[in-house]
Amino acid sequence: MEIRQQQHEFVIETRGQGLYEFTAEIQRWLRGTGLQAGLLTLFCRHTSASLVIQENADSDVVHDLAAFFSRLVPEGDRRYRHTSEGPDDMPAHIRSALTQASLSIPVAAGRAALGTWQGVYLFEHRGIPHSRRVAAHFIGE
Repeated sequence: MEIRQQQHEFVIETRGQGLYEFTAEIQRWLRGTGLQAGLLTLFCRHTSASLVIQENADSDVVHDLAAFFSRLVPEGDRRYRHTSEGPDDMPAHIRSALTQASLSIPVAAGRAALGTWQGVYLFEHRGIPHSRRVAAHFIGE
């Protein structure tokens, strides 16, 4: 048994706030590594976006989740001091702090071992388009 490591960077182009699934890209990259089992770590390299595993069968789920976060952390609150990049700047940082910057996902049979209805999403918290980068590290055999 030889343990090997692979690294990659996923680039997700966003169109503003919302959840952007990139599960298929992850699965494609994992197949290309030739490794069959191990642990995949994903890390979002931004402070105003995050990563979530969420249902990918019904688009209403991600719509409702984004709407909930908008209500939970509203834009334009006068108590925010950090507004240098606009009214969505500080709310984006708060939403990111409430979610996750990294995920650990087991890999089995050369695929991310997600549940039947699970997908991996970049959660964009800013209102304008961005090019987001997610670092991937896979250690396995």
